[in-house]
Amino acid sequence: MKHIVSLQHEESKASKSCHLQGLLQEILQKSKHFCAKKIVWTLELIEDIDQVPETYLKHLTGTDGLYEVRAGLSSNVYRIFCFFSGEQLVVLMNAFQKKTRKTPKSEITKALKIKEEYEQENK
Repeated sequence: MKHIVSLQHEESKASKSCHLQGLLQEILQKSKHFCAKKIVWTLELIEDIDQVPETYLKHLTGTDGLYEVRAGLSSNVYRIFCFFSGEQLVVLMNAFQKKTRKTPKSEITKALKIKEEYEQENK
C-alpha cells in the first residue's frame, strides 16, 4: 500500500499537507457528485495496488519522474500531477480539468517547479 500526501503551492514555497481535501476541494466543488466519487476512487486505487494501470496513473514523457493521475467520466476529465518520493509515497501537486487533448505546458511547468521545490526542501 502506498501513502499519498498533497503539496500546496504557496508563493513559491511547497508546503506539505496530509489532507487531500485541501488540494482537491476546488475540483470536487466544481464537479458533479459522480466525478468527485471517481477521483476519490482513483486515488484509493493508486494507494491500494502495486502496479497501477496507465489508464489511472501515467508517466509524462520527457519529464524526470512526473506522473499524472487520470480521473473522470465522459467529458469531465481531471488530471492531478504527482511524483514518487521514495518507493511508497505518492506526492500530489497541482490539479486541473482537462479540456483539450494536449496537457497545457503551463500546468506541466507549474508541477515541475513544485516538484523541484519539494526535492530541495527534503534533501
